[in-house]
Amino acid sequence: MAHPSLSLHFRNRKPSPIRAAQIRFLDRTDGTEDVNVAIGNVSLPMHPAMIERMKQLGAGESPFRDGVVQYSLTVGMTETREAFLNIIASCGCSTDGLHVQITDGGSTAMEIAELGTSGPAGGPEGPVMLIDAAYTNYKAFAARLGRATVSVCRTLGDDGRFALPAMREIEAVVEKHHPSALVVIPFDNPTGQFYEQESLIALAKFCVKHDMWMISDEAYRELRYTGAPTSSVWAITEKDAPGITGRRIGIETASKVWNACGLRIGALVTDNESFHRRAVAEYTANLCASAVGQWIFGALAHESHDDLRAWYDRQRDYYRNMLVSITGDLKKRLPGVIVSSPDAAIYSVVDVRKIAREGFDAMDFVMYCAGEGSVDLGGKKVTLLTAPMAGFYSTPEGESNPGRTQMRIAYVEPPERMALVPRLFEKLFQEYEAKRG
Repeated sequence: MAHPSLSLHFRNRKPSPIRAAQIRFLDRTDGTEDVNVAIGNVSLPMHPAMIERMKQLGAGESPFRDGVVQYSLTVGMTETREAFLNIIASCGCSTDGLHVQITDGGSTAMEIAELGTSGPAGGPEGPVMLIDAAYTNYKAFAARLGRATVSVCRTLGDDGRFALPAMREIEAVVEKHHPSALVVIPFDNPTGQFYEQESLIALAKFCVKHDMWMISDEAYRELRYTGAPTSSVWAITEKDAPGITGRRIGIETASKVWNACGLRIGALVTDNESFHRRAVAEYTANLCASAVGQWIFGALAHESHDDLRAWYDRQRDYYRNMLVSITGDLKKRLPGVIVSSPDAAIYSVVDVRKIAREGFDAMDFVMYCAGEGSVDLGGKKVTLLTAPMAGFYSTPEGESNPGRTQMRIAYVEPPERMALVPRLFEKLFQEYEAKRG
């Protein structure tokens, strides 16, 4: 029997690179266990104030104590909005003139930011400009919305550091495509690169010069390990970049620094009142973000800045130790492998371009690990799930795509399981190369 046709978008849609390995692994029936570092699904407990709120959902001052769960205002609960402002202020930034829209995770904030600042290819509004390797969902959401993107590409050096192209190359892309917005991730996903404040100021001046919005994805703010001060779009002043006021948009989330991925609470923050009002109008179609999640996260509105800064310190110490240890172990086990410098966020990019034979394809390797590869660990079969990097670049897949030899690792499993990652990667890589012949 014939069925209606799927849309062209659906027919061309493939799983996100950060979920592809997990989807393949679910088909296995051979009893193999997985260490899943393909997706940033943090496995740490939330902030204690949030945990206490979660425990008290049906009691005390909880608005849900009688079992009634209504919609919140579309803009979000006042307390939840104040929580995000309190967090931004705890990082040393002024919150004067900032407007907050609570969203269904940082993901929806990204989607609305793209929708509100860019247009379709060939239309009157320009595309969104990304800095590759770029978080893959920005391209996915743009495709879903019919928005266009353009990119400039960073280069991963043999020393593990990502470098931006020369400013003249960036200028050339802007002059050709006239983007309307620039996305920057100061504590970068997927690369682990850290943009110090001077770099953000330079990009802010660039946005002013070319009349672009500056979208700063600050999901991992405060997770930096270089010893440099924190950086933020909200720390940029008019003195730093005259004209920047009114063109700034920030992405916030409960997922990463606050260890609440499944809470699905994010925020779209801006210093442009007109953008904010229209973002709220757009979000009325969604009605509101999770009321339960908002109330749990709202607990952070009442935490002191000293408490929040102590939390950041603990988070940094936890990740820094793992990043340094695992990066070193990978390099020791696989001489010649390139691992991105552990400067920020919770990710490493592993590049095997110098040790793999010609024709290596990261997606094929990742699918091999998920579908059939395994390592014997004390009588247990274990495999490793990572994210292939080709989908984080806008260049056509093939030899010209730097991601073809790169995989992203997320530091999200408990420490004892994260410690297995270098050994698993080494053995599975050797198995895969031997299988290729």
